[in-house]
Amino acid sequence: MTVAQSPSQDGPLTLTPAARRILDVAGDLFYTRGINTVGMELVAERAEVTKKTIYDRFGSKQRLVVEYLRERDARWRSHLTGYLDRADDTPRARLAATYDALDAWMTAENPRGCAMVNAYAELSDPDHPGRAVAQEQKRWLRALYTDLVAETGAARPQELADALAMLHEGAVVAQNVTGVEGAARIARAAADALLTARAEPAAQA
Repeated sequence: MTVAQSPSQDGPLTLTPAARRILDVAGDLFYTRGINTVGMELVAERAEVTKKTIYDRFGSKQRLVVEYLRERDARWRSHLTGYLDRADDTPRARLAATYDALDAWMTAENPRGCAMVNAYAELSDPDHPGRAVAQEQKRWLRALYTDLVAETGAARPQELADALAMLHEGAVVAQNVTGVEGAARIARAAADALLTARAEPAAQA
């Protein structure tokens, strides 16, 4: 095969120009229209390739969905870690930066809500590998908050980290479902209040 010797679900694919175009088109369609409503005929038409080319490059729609989710996950992680790298080198500044990153991401990339949550809801087969991609992103985010909160010395750090992660996830729903403007900024302020309330060292809790 041109793109990969085998379209297995394991490692990332090496993309040819045609495969790159297919993935870009499919990713936009999957996010804006929904994974289950987008057929390979539409992807082929928009990417200006044949269906055979899609299957030659990716092996199956399932693999195309997985690659879409993997790539979007990688973009999100890179976006967020970029904000962390540019933040002041204090735990609270870095925690605040996670919400600033979310605010910018929702403006530029997330008009229909979290792609991982959307995909997890659409992919009803519990064995679909796309669900594992979505789950892993959420585990990564929770672990990130756990690490950042641990650096603050706050009381009951895991409980606080989970609360901050829930504020993060809730902001996406609030803005995209109920239309709350600036939801990430509101979540940032709420997170700061929680951090202030838990500012005493864990040893004193």
